Amino acid sequence: SELLDGAATAVVVDYRGLTVAQDTELRKQLREAGVTYKVYKNTMIRRAAEGTAFAALDPHLEGPTAIAVSKTDATRILAEFAKKADKLEIKGGVVEGNYYDAKGMQVIATIPSREVLLGRLLGSMQSPIANFARVLNQIAEKNGGADAAAAE
Repeated sequence: SELLDGAATAVVVDYRGLTVAQDTELRKQLREAGVTYKVYKNTMIRRAAEGTAFAALDPHLEGPTAIAVSKTDATRILAEFAKKADKLEIKGGVVEGNYYDAKGMQVIATIPSREVLLGRLLGSMQSPIANFARVLNQIAEKNGGADAAAAE
């Protein structure tokens, strides 16, 4: 319950078939991103998720299940890793209170991160301002050049 409290994302995966090296690499990448990744009994996950948005994960809690929980987003890391390790199967997840099945999680993984989107927005806002400043500068240089020639 403490793990899910305040979490923005919880993704359940089937890890069967991963080699020890692959599992170690996945855990390392998730740990570096601040994501908690653990294998729990399905009944324990059900009890912890009871009464929360994470209860929607219940249909996926069969067989070997690992859960990745994050205050931000674990989806991209898992999806990228699943491309290299085809045995890792994303079963489903809850992102920002909304449940998504495996296909939905793949779509979410393709959406750029919040930081990238904010950077793009800032870039698109700065571009017109920079162009306007260049035009004003060129007008000032042109007029300044005409004023200097007239002064001679």
